Amino acid sequence: MILNHLIGLYTHPKQEWLAIERNHEKAGSSLSHILLISLIPAICAYIANTQIGWNPGVGEPLFLTQQSALFMSVGIYFGLIAGVFGLAYLVYWMANTFDVKPSYTQALELAVYTATPLFMVGFSALYPELWFIMLVGLLGLSYSVYLLYTGVPILMRMPEEKGFIYASSVVTCGLVLLVALMGTSVMLWSYGLGPAIQ
Repeated sequence: MILNHLIGLYTHPKQEWLAIERNHEKAGSSLSHILLISLIPAICAYIANTQIGWNPGVGEPLFLTQQSALFMSVGIYFGLIAGVFGLAYLVYWMANTFDVKPSYTQALELAVYTATPLFMVGFSALYPELWFIMLVGLLGLSYSVYLLYTGVPILMRMPEEKGFIYASSVVTCGLVLLVALMGTSVMLWSYGLGPAIQ
């Protein structure tokens, strides 16, 4: 069922990871979860860019044209999905180094449910103040890392000490992936695909 683990990951994460491990769902369930949850930052960014405006700290709020905001929101949506699949592949690929043999579905579950708090941060765009978004983003990132460290030993069926090292490797790869996505954005902006302010 879509989003069936969402509340449990916030209220009792360890027990929820155990439930995910016991009842491995098909890849379609993880896919539908990420397709739905990725809409949150994309839609909230579109609303903030066209209806609320971004406050740069001085002067009037900045608004994007509807076409530019739509283009950016679609880019955000597909970029987030690609990032989760990239992270799932890295989780799956690194597993051999740690002598575990997860299925790709298990790696996808770990990536999808770990990324969920980061995607929920998208709601903060509805209050487009930079300091607020940074604060909420830091909290979301911290909780995602916590979920990763909690979930790796359970989903990958390994001791916690080994799981800590594995999760640390995943965090490092995730940061590299994030920098790659940001670099791609900067390159696209330099080719004239950046935002158009009203």
